[in-house]
Amino acid sequence: MISVRDIDLRVGARTLLSGVSFHVGPGDRVGLVGRNGAGKTTLLKTLAGEAPCAAGRVSRTGSLGYLAQDPAPADPAITVTDRILSARGLDRAVRALRAAEAAMAGGGDERAAMAAYARADDEFQARGGYAAEAEAARVAAGLGLADGVLRRAVGELSGGQRRRVELARMLFSRHDILLLDEPTNHLDRDSVEWLRGFLASYAGGVVMVSHDVGLLEDVVNRVFHLDPARAALDVHNTGWHTYLAQRAADDRRRARERANAERKAASLNAQADKMRSNVATATVAKNMARRADKLLAGTEPVRRGEKVARIRLPEPAACGRMPLGAVRLEKTYGALRVLNGVDLAVDRGSRLVVLGFNGAGKTTLLRVLAGRETPDSGRVVRGHGLRLGYFGQEHDTLDGDLTVRDNLAAAAPQLTDGEVRQVLGAFLFRGDDVDKPAKVLSGGEKTRLALAGLVHSGANVLLLDEPTNNLDPASRDEVLGAVGTYPGALVMVTHDEGALDALRPDRVLVLPDGTEDLWSAEYRELVSLV
Repeated sequence: MISVRDIDLRVGARTLLSGVSFHVGPGDRVGLVGRNGAGKTTLLKTLAGEAPCAAGRVSRTGSLGYLAQDPAPADPAITVTDRILSARGLDRAVRALRAAEAAMAGGGDERAAMAAYARADDEFQARGGYAAEAEAARVAAGLGLADGVLRRAVGELSGGQRRRVELARMLFSRHDILLLDEPTNHLDRDSVEWLRGFLASYAGGVVMVSHDVGLLEDVVNRVFHLDPARAALDVHNTGWHTYLAQRAADDRRRARERANAERKAASLNAQADKMRSNVATATVAKNMARRADKLLAGTEPVRRGEKVARIRLPEPAACGRMPLGAVRLEKTYGALRVLNGVDLAVDRGSRLVVLGFNGAGKTTLLRVLAGRETPDSGRVVRGHGLRLGYFGQEHDTLDGDLTVRDNLAAAAPQLTDGEVRQVLGAFLFRGDDVDKPAKVLSGGEKTRLALAGLVHSGANVLLLDEPTNNLDPASRDEVLGAVGTYPGALVMVTHDEGALDALRPDRVLVLPDGTEDLWSAEYRELVSLV
């Protein structure tokens, strides 16, 4: 269980939460919601013990597991199976068992080998044995990790696959409380459906940050809403639909009460204005004005519409007919070939979607085209006037040690400091936010900062790898609107069918085969399955 008593959370001089208390126990499935930058990730880190609170106390009993948006990298040499089993210590038990079996077969001291095997088998069975191994395989399969992937080293996997491995490990752990930050990132439709069922029946407690409305509808029985304007956390002990209805009713009540108070206050102030000029009634007038102020102070202000980043993409510079191309690109990681002779021609203003299952090489292709990785063979063709803009799903265009302002200044060195601040303000980075190091930003904030770096790039070819991940609905709509109106060439990797609608692709590249084709509705089903 987690108990929170009167905590304050701050980032620099900014107060995210003040005097917040709540508890989470077994069976609680909490949806932690709010706009990007409201403090959801910071609160999860504080609950996990990875970030301090400025005041108050967080108490934890039982075991706790935390899945960050950007999980710490695992040992790249460990197999996927061992990584998942390590959540319960089964990886060590399995290795000890295999070593004991090898010793028994090796013809050494038979008695010592038998004793070692008995100890290893006792440890293996104590941690769940073959039933636990089968359970780990079921969890992995539910998240789209096939048998072939389970035998591979973690270092050979794509970013999306590694994220699935960390989620599988967390779900297999059977912790008393799970803290999950955007668990549906990189999941296909079938895996999201499986995750909904798993979490809905989870016996422990769950606190999750998610912008997946379907997941919230099916899973949560409590909603915690972060309101940055009030530095408050509103606790609703209801499911998602009831929460939305209550929130709407609260907004209507606030509006009615505020309108009544403003009408009465206006009447009192009008009467006071008439009486101020007369010495005999000046005191009465002052008292009326005070009553008007108290009326307004005694009502809650109407909730303002939350600010939305004004996201726009660059005005593309002039270029030739085919600004970007590729000839016979090949790329191998260890024994795994992810690009197998890919040919590509990106014409001026064209719109290409790259599809393929997780691990098929989509991110690798964009990184090679962007010059961030070198192909083993083949070449990237840079046409006349090419200006390339790249957005990576792992936010690898950002330097975590640089501030928000310095990251944008590095991406657009032609801008003055005033212009940098103006662009950042449009992307909702204001005041002290511009001096925060990029590594402390939430996933949604990193997405906004990375997109801000493209605004003045003049890019005429944009490579976008999952640009809607981590975004709240309003920010996602802004990104999709910008994608829909961008006149340059676009190459996009996405699991988001809404992003596909905004892109309106004219061509499709299917990996790992490298098949390029004209877009047709037949390919649409692949978007949610990759």
